[in-house]
Amino acid sequence: MRVIVTIALAFITAMSHAALAPFSDLPKDGEVRLFTIHGSNTIGAELGPKLIKEYLAQKGATDIVITDTNVENEQVISGVVAETGTRVFVDVAAHGSGTGFKGLLSGDSQIAAASRPIKAKEAAMLSNMAEMTSRAAEHIVGIDGLAVIVNGDNPIDELSVDEIAEIFSGGYTDWSQVGGRPGPINVYARDENSGTWDSFKGMVLGKSPLKAGTQRFESNNALSDTVAADQNGIGFVGLSSVRDSKLLAVSDGSAKAMKPNKLTVATEDYALSRRLYMYTDDDNLSPYVAEFMGFVQHNEGQRVVAEVGFISQELKAVVPETYAELPEDFRKITNDSKRLTINFRFREGSAQLDNKAMKDIERLVEYLQAHDSRGKDVVLIGFGDKKKTEKRSQLLSKLRAMAVRRELVRAGIYPKQSVGYGDYLPVASADREEGRHKNRRVEVWVNEDNS
Repeated sequence: MRVIVTIALAFITAMSHAALAPFSDLPKDGEVRLFTIHGSNTIGAELGPKLIKEYLAQKGATDIVITDTNVENEQVISGVVAETGTRVFVDVAAHGSGTGFKGLLSGDSQIAAASRPIKAKEAAMLSNMAEMTSRAAEHIVGIDGLAVIVNGDNPIDELSVDEIAEIFSGGYTDWSQVGGRPGPINVYARDENSGTWDSFKGMVLGKSPLKAGTQRFESNNALSDTVAADQNGIGFVGLSSVRDSKLLAVSDGSAKAMKPNKLTVATEDYALSRRLYMYTDDDNLSPYVAEFMGFVQHNEGQRVVAEVGFISQELKAVVPETYAELPEDFRKITNDSKRLTINFRFREGSAQLDNKAMKDIERLVEYLQAHDSRGKDVVLIGFGDKKKTEKRSQLLSKLRAMAVRRELVRAGIYPKQSVGYGDYLPVASADREEGRHKNRRVEVWVNEDNS
């Protein structure tokens, strides 16, 4: 079937992403620092350097190496441009998300890597540089599942968010209190500079303090290896750093316990899923920074994200493992369809799609075009949180689905159906605002046989 689509949104065209232009106008036999990245260890330990390595390779550099410096968690990624003999390089310093924003402010870095969204006080600190929450400054580079890990011999397979909070705040001190075999619980956590710690604190601990005497780590991998060696240990790391530890399933409120995997993390349905960010000046003078961010966002960069062990934003169609457990009426709506690894979410307190959702509109249009679809095979299903009446919950969830539909129609895609499913099938606790925000989402289902 031939598809004729008129693209009304200029940014869709950019998604076609031609090959990166080769290096030019470089000094002969000299050295050029392209840019510097400061911030998150979750990103900077492995993902950032590998993204840079692939970026340099696609621009034609050779002899590319990743070199550790004399400072822990700092690396230089460099290559040679054969035509001029120029060495091009990028510096990465991965000392925690907070250090990235300080680097932007001082001018020591051009990209801040963060494993959590920028805080209001950090955005205010950088307000003279950019509107840091705008689409031009805030870039989601991948999705991570915050992994709760224990020793491989621990019989516990799942915990609730509330149980994890009790453990890490010192409320539970023995494994028998959560159904395990008797023994003291040894708690391990990331350090104060870490975005992983900020995410854990926000999603799990809230206002509860971390248990006194907890051993803290700058590195995800070091923490994971310590838990793997301690029969009574428990900790949390980025999903790519589980290593030899045992990964637990996590539940939140009445939602089903889930382990982080391709679908549950990509859709951010997993209770402890989080976005990985890079922040830049919204009017950056460096052509390399803008080009690198475009590369990272596109499928070539997203495949590197997946190779490192995080969840990419490249769209896939999958059948959920728990599909047979879904309500009969829901299975009727999605009959013979697969779910895309995407959820559309909205700005806090708003019906406006957030920055990731707007970029995902581009990805969805590109995906449907590649599958020769005008949208007649697409079903959008909106969800929400509990309101005064069931009718109002259903109406608001339908409006969310319609908001996504409007953006697709602008690009010449006409979904077959837009459905509101109310406050059913929550993925997070309705007792916390963050959980209610997570439940306000739009799923995308596609019958590829009809494409």
